[in-house]
Amino acid sequence: QFQLVESGGGLVQPGGSLRLSCTAIGFTLDHYAIGWFRQAPGKEREGVSCIRSNGDTRYKDSVKGRFAISRDNAKNTVYLQMNNLKPEDTALYYCAADPHDTHTNWGLSALIYGYWGQGTQVTVSS
Repeated sequence: QFQLVESGGGLVQPGGSLRLSCTAIGFTLDHYAIGWFRQAPGKEREGVSCIRSNGDTRYKDSVKGRFAISRDNAKNTVYLQMNNLKPEDTALYYCAADPHDTHTNWGLSALIYGYWGQGTQVTVSS
């Protein structure tokens, strides 16, 4: 059974850091593109970052320089390091897997992802 499990969310003050993890259960991530998405209350889901199997990455403009995506295939896990967090980063964060490893230009579109996790909450507040 394919499953993606996110972890690492929590409450952090503005300027703080969190590292989210996305672990695959029942399949290996090696050949998948993985994306991170977020959805804040009353807003649509948006793509935050993605990483292809070859390591190519892409970021939403508002997180460039603050977030970093990486993958550890040995641990079957993709990470999203989030630094200098802002209140507007508050959202439920999801990871998703694209078995077709679609070109990075499409990586922030939810349409290409076939498998989704349940999400982990990130709250940035003082």
